[in-house]
Amino acid sequence: MGERISIELAGRNLILETGTVACQADGSVLVTYGETVVLVTAVSSREEREEADFFPLLVNYIEMTYAAGRIPGGFFKREGRPTDQEILNSRIIDRSIRPLFPAGFLGDTQVIATVLSVDQENDPSILGIIGASAALEISDIPFDGPVAGVRVGRIDGEFVLNPTTSELERSDVDIVVAANREGIVMVEGGAKIVEEKAILDAIFFGYEAARPILDLQEELREKWGKEKRVYTPPEEGGPLWEEVKGYVMPLLSEAFRIPAKIERRDRIEQIFQEVQERFVAEDGTNRSLVKRAFEAAEREIVRSGVFKEGRRVDGRGLTDIRPISCEVGLLPRTHGSALFRRGETQVLAVTTFGTSEDEQKVESLLEGEIYKHFMLHYNFPPYCVGEVAPLRAPSRREIGHGALAERALVPVLPSKDEFPYTIRVVSEVLESNGSSSMATVCGGCLSLMDAGVPIKASVAGIAMGLMMEGDQVAILTDIIGDEDHHGDMDFKIAGTREGVTAMQMDVKVPGVSKEVMERALEQAREARLCVLEVMNKTLDRPRSELSKHAPRIVTIQINPDRIKDVIGPLGKNIRSIIEKTGVKIDIEDNGIVKIASPNAQAIEEAIALVKQSAAEAKLGEVYIGIVKRITDFGAFVEILPGVEGLVHISQLAEGRVRRVSDVVKVGDEIKVKVIEIDREGRIRLSRKAILQEERAERRRREPPRRGFHHRRRY
Repeated sequence: MGERISIELAGRNLILETGTVACQADGSVLVTYGETVVLVTAVSSREEREEADFFPLLVNYIEMTYAAGRIPGGFFKREGRPTDQEILNSRIIDRSIRPLFPAGFLGDTQVIATVLSVDQENDPSILGIIGASAALEISDIPFDGPVAGVRVGRIDGEFVLNPTTSELERSDVDIVVAANREGIVMVEGGAKIVEEKAILDAIFFGYEAARPILDLQEELREKWGKEKRVYTPPEEGGPLWEEVKGYVMPLLSEAFRIPAKIERRDRIEQIFQEVQERFVAEDGTNRSLVKRAFEAAEREIVRSGVFKEGRRVDGRGLTDIRPISCEVGLLPRTHGSALFRRGETQVLAVTTFGTSEDEQKVESLLEGEIYKHFMLHYNFPPYCVGEVAPLRAPSRREIGHGALAERALVPVLPSKDEFPYTIRVVSEVLESNGSSSMATVCGGCLSLMDAGVPIKASVAGIAMGLMMEGDQVAILTDIIGDEDHHGDMDFKIAGTREGVTAMQMDVKVPGVSKEVMERALEQAREARLCVLEVMNKTLDRPRSELSKHAPRIVTIQINPDRIKDVIGPLGKNIRSIIEKTGVKIDIEDNGIVKIASPNAQAIEEAIALVKQSAAEAKLGEVYIGIVKRITDFGAFVEILPGVEGLVHISQLAEGRVRRVSDVVKVGDEIKVKVIEIDREGRIRLSRKAILQEERAERRRREPPRRGFHHRRRY
């Protein structure tokens, strides 16, 4: 018999249910919110990896298309590799629960969140966080939870808890907050250039809203929770521990004063090899203890420099930013390019323009099929950190960092109507020592401006760090890799001069208070303004013209009823125009035609051909047409492609016409005038009107006749 408990949350019931499905997992919970249902399971092996360098946690978030009543597209008709959104949601769950496992626990642990039903209004990723925590809480797996996740929006200045998909469209804030009893554990989200105070208020609005969810999980654990398995924390201290630390502390103190990352890393590895040779027994029984003592010494040196000397690994003060340099227009054939360097982190960002054909089709459970006209892709090749590794598909980290940088830049982009291009930015990380995602934001912004994208404002990003020892709190600006590894928080924030556009925070301590978050946000704002100042010295506004290699897009409007004539039977006409001019043509259902090419003359030629194909007859206009058919009562003449009108037998000539064939034959080219277009669009033409006008014109031009004039005399 299962257990089912619920609370009301933002006007909807949040239900946790266990003991009914997936009972062989160590913990399983069915989470329901509205009509969205997510099954989350947690399983951990009984044996631990003693030599593992990090906690082996694997989180998989899976969206089943049947949850939205759809069948997967593609040939195989089943779910395939994870989508980017599934990977991003997996990362959000992972980052929310990972800090709450006890230090040193190394059992292989897997959390799987499967979306079983989705109502297109309630986000299943939030249920994934709640379900993962609840499944771990009721299992026997060591876990210092619970943790709860909520989404926060802001509509018309008012914060909204767990906004629906339709509400998010009107929101200027979209933030996911994960919190436990002690404070904030994880933050991920974006905003439409919103001031720091509002961001802070949104985060802690989410923190307060998460409390009832924590209560609900604790109630479930009390009723259904298993006794936690016996877990013995790894040994620390003792004579060997102290001996290793005593030996390496002076050596590491010297090594951590080497400013260059690679030289510092090589020296530390050399010291570690010496320590292993000196202290590890021949049978290797104490290898793990020696390694942990070495790492403890590293951590102590990095952190003591901050707290005792106010000095960081590379010699900077706590608020100092590494030297920054920027360059734009490096690559001659690309549409826009920029090189951004901050210390030992270097990013090359390249912008490319395309047409609507290049938009990315995304299948979303919440939104159905959508098309993205802006994409940012982040690449982290192994050479950027001096390593050797096979090149494979983008890692979860690469997808996550790319999504963060993309979110940071979206609020300043022009609308598709203002700038009808598909835009792709690619970030190549050439060197990395901390905050390559924020360097991607800066380089990506410069690259967009170099390409001539009319963005609303420049965007910069900075990574902040945190170290806590008792009552001591140190907030670090522009952290490097060693500070990230040995610190307690990694807080990335991007925005313009006016406000925040994106943020991401991960912590390794139980929770971060509002006071600390407020200090970090203010310190990050000051740093961001400094970075923007350097960027603006290189390029402070978008270029007025696009690259000569970029396609020009011209938009014209045609009658939607004439689209079929522009396309032609089986696409024959539009293919002919494309082959003749070399342009790209995109036709929308509302009659908007977009023509793209780097060649202005080709665009003009294509415009003329499209207009000709889509032209409509106008009352009173004269056309040269071709006789297509002859009947007893008149001739049908094609005056435009696909447009025919009738020349009645009475309108063929000035005099009486006995037979139509006496005047015209099929294939003849004749000049006609449109004399009537009725309500059904039928066109009446006249050849007689043209003949009459031509005769009148000839008379007008003929000179007056000369002769004698007799005057009668009286």
